[in-house]
Amino acid sequence: MTKLIFDAHLDLSMNALEWNRDLTREVVLLREREKGQSDKPDRGKGTVSLPEMRKGKVGICVATLIARYVAPGSLLPGWHSPEQAWAQTQGQLAWYKAMEAKGEMVQIKNSASLKKQVKQWEKAGDTSGLPVGYILSLEGADSIIDLSYLEKAYASGLRALGPAHYGPGVYAYGTDSEGGIGTKGRELLKEMERLNIILDATQLCDKSFWESLDHFSGPVWASHNNARKFVPHNRQYSDDQIKVLINRGAVIGAAMDAWMLIPGWERGKTQPGQTGVSLQQVADNIDHVCQLAGNSLHAGLGTDLDGGFGKEQCPVDLDTIADLQKVPALLRQRGYKEEDIENIISGNWISFLLRVWEKN
Repeated sequence: MTKLIFDAHLDLSMNALEWNRDLTREVVLLREREKGQSDKPDRGKGTVSLPEMRKGKVGICVATLIARYVAPGSLLPGWHSPEQAWAQTQGQLAWYKAMEAKGEMVQIKNSASLKKQVKQWEKAGDTSGLPVGYILSLEGADSIIDLSYLEKAYASGLRALGPAHYGPGVYAYGTDSEGGIGTKGRELLKEMERLNIILDATQLCDKSFWESLDHFSGPVWASHNNARKFVPHNRQYSDDQIKVLINRGAVIGAAMDAWMLIPGWERGKTQPGQTGVSLQQVADNIDHVCQLAGNSLHAGLGTDLDGGFGKEQCPVDLDTIADLQKVPALLRQRGYKEEDIENIISGNWISFLLRVWEKN
């Protein structure tokens, strides 16, 4: 019997607008349409669409807005002003709203809408006609022109925010960079706390990570972050970082980008079949969080599937997002009880959100 799955990180609108994928179609059709295209390394290798999510009973996700601002001279791709970045996120928001109008998706922004979505999906024998629920998150805060824009975003349903992505950001430093949050970062965190917006600690560099937790007393999670124990890179979490998140009541989502699962991966060169990278390494990361916590209450899934990569950089035993239904069996093999498995694949995220939202 398939179980309800909650995926805490999917870049759906980015795929729809920047990759020009009609996510209302089957993955096989998206791949067929992209045959022969070479503008992106994952063309013809996508793994996510709304029908495929329904097939795998991925009924709830955290779905992102993402638009980086890059200063002159930066080698990172991005927009040349925060105003352009804001406009990009608003286009992405418009796609989610269009999906809602079509009945493909439904926005979840409070405990009542979350409970309704869970009940509908858990009791449905056939999920093919159900809307996929999404909680809106902002990956990187560069598009927040000033703090009045954060309130605008909240009014549109924004409920989680990661201050930085790759490189130096306006409010914090992210992966492959180093620096603190500064005055602007502290002001952002203060306003997030006032609005009860979840701090997504994912991709903060170490210094920004520790400073953010020191200055933020609101709810914290890590939507898609693996353990530095397995891949020694600044993108992953040290055990000390995982432990402090556990102590703050966070849930940490295991990501499925292959370079975050095994060391030594070379993008564009290493192939999944050469390395044996599989969902077992995902289970390793889940188990590591559980062992550090001493329970199953802080581990989850935050796959990041199609977050700029496809099958060429996925576990070899994952063809589409529907294969997340293989995870329960892997955990069962490791001795996890059914209650623990349900915590990990959906329950922990749901409990976290209910705890945060029912305080309001």
